[in-house]
Amino acid sequence: MHPVLKTVLQRLGLGLLTLFVVSVMIFASLEMLPGGFAEAILGQGATPETVAAFNHQLGLDRPAALRYFEWIGNVLHGDFGYSYAGAGGSIKKSVSAIIAPRLYNTFFLAIMTAIFAVPLALFLGIMAALHRNSLFDRAVNAATLTTIATPEFFIAYLLMFFFAIQLKWFPSLSTVSEGTSLLEHIYRAALPSITLTLVIVAHMMRMTRAALINLLASPYMEMARLKGVSQRDAIIHHALPNAWAPIATVIAFNLAYLVVGVVVVEVVFVYPGIGQLMVDSVSSRNMPVVQACALIFAATYILLNLSADIVSIVTNPRLLHPK
Repeated sequence: MHPVLKTVLQRLGLGLLTLFVVSVMIFASLEMLPGGFAEAILGQGATPETVAAFNHQLGLDRPAALRYFEWIGNVLHGDFGYSYAGAGGSIKKSVSAIIAPRLYNTFFLAIMTAIFAVPLALFLGIMAALHRNSLFDRAVNAATLTTIATPEFFIAYLLMFFFAIQLKWFPSLSTVSEGTSLLEHIYRAALPSITLTLVIVAHMMRMTRAALINLLASPYMEMARLKGVSQRDAIIHHALPNAWAPIATVIAFNLAYLVVGVVVVEVVFVYPGIGQLMVDSVSSRNMPVVQACALIFAATYILLNLSADIVSIVTNPRLLHPK
């Protein structure tokens, strides 16, 4: 078997194993949470008999291992089960139906952020490499280090204070619904998108700058300069294509973060995404919804990171033989 294909299959197997371990951790962690859905719904005044009857109705009195394998088996068939909300009633709402519109909102926010963040990071990284140790380079590095060191919620509250409360350019709460138009959705998601952009641009910009500066010291770049190629053309036409593998990897990592790292931003701006849904479901102990949200986050993160790893190996097979 070809070494590249063998390594790709190994990465895929490791990704599936990681996802299985994560699913066990998700289920076990939720099992260890104090209280339960019955206590949350019935209140503290409920008798043990009432709580036991309610748990029996939901099937929560069965062994945890049995419930886990039943849950993961249904997930493999695309069935996340039914929400505990409305349990005991005649109408049950599937977890998939609850998550679908929220998942769309989260991906909308992630894609909207990526459209602005990736080109901006590449531009800043290239310009910083072109003008290394200049005032521009120092200013960009200081700004990116500041955003990396600042918590997301603090950046979000600062943006909300200045642009929503003081200047009144954007709404402070990013509430959208299924009937919201595309332009209105973009407008209401602007502040969460700017927050995420400031967080992820720093990593991508610094990786782009570091990769380009490292290649500028290579022999073939020195030869290009000796032939009279300008530094700008040398970076764009020679260094950037060779630096694309590490840059693409860090971009994929940050795109994965856009999906799984939106929880804090969605909660701050009350944006109706899957992160906000998971936090609300944890508060109400709606475990099927929490399990589905957490598993989607984990699968997305593992898939994007696995894709970045595979792209790096395929585009640069020398990584398999570092010697």
